[in-house]
Amino acid sequence: MLDPVENRSLPRTAAFFDLDKTVIAKSSTLTFSKSFYQGGLINRRAVLRTAYTQFVFLAGGADHDQMERMRAYLSSLCRGWNVQQVKEIVAETLHDLIDPIIYDEAASLIEEHHAAGRDVVIVSTSGAEVVEPIGELLGADRVVATRMVVGEDGCYTGDVEYYAYGPTKAEAVRELAESEGYDLARCYAYSDSATDVPMLEAVGHPHAVNPDRTLRKEAVAREWPILDFHRPVRLKQRLPSLSRPPRPVLVAAAAVGAAAVTAGVVWLTARSRRSSAATQRSGRPGSASA
Repeated sequence: MLDPVENRSLPRTAAFFDLDKTVIAKSSTLTFSKSFYQGGLINRRAVLRTAYTQFVFLAGGADHDQMERMRAYLSSLCRGWNVQQVKEIVAETLHDLIDPIIYDEAASLIEEHHAAGRDVVIVSTSGAEVVEPIGELLGADRVVATRMVVGEDGCYTGDVEYYAYGPTKAEAVRELAESEGYDLARCYAYSDSATDVPMLEAVGHPHAVNPDRTLRKEAVAREWPILDFHRPVRLKQRLPSLSRPPRPVLVAAAAVGAAAVTAGVVWLTARSRRSSAATQRSGRPGSASA
């Protein structure tokens, strides 16, 4: 149960939310695979591979080794991709793809935290081009997300600027607490994955949401609350207050730098498609692969 409205004379507080399977029912990035295909960024084989990866993700989530492999592939995969086209595709399909898979329970929690005077921060391993628009849709105040370096030509260089994963998420939470004046002992955090234990440990009120097996075991041992989110609902079907225009989202200082592509995108296409995809799109203004 949430604490009542914050005493304004006390230090500020925040609620930190993982995104995939915590706030939304699927992988934020893999959900855009059909749109990437329709935009000519990936081939049909990659779409099928993404469907399988989504199934594996929903069945059990990605473990530490899988996430590290994603990181290793990311730098070589995205080199030369145009950032603007990724943003355009996400913007064009955001409401159709993401709005229907937002958990009603998560949306209610976000409302309650805002009503209590707390900031809401999305902390996700997915990339900024995907997470920031979702954060705006949800009414989040800040976003921490994976970022990669963008060259002067507007394309990814292939270098990772910031990887929001595991202990790095906890570091971002602590840096935000210092810069924004949050009292972490009175802050909240929510995640479905055991890889986010460091972030959950960083706050006074950790919660396991739809936890994987390892996190569930950890939550039981530490007596952390375990929440079951299972009702995806469109925001416009909820209370009128959720139909208001989304608030602008601020990028957290821990992730400031070059723009990014999500780590999950590595599952969307094989390395061999990178150069051909870039060539196919090079003749169009603001185009490239994602």
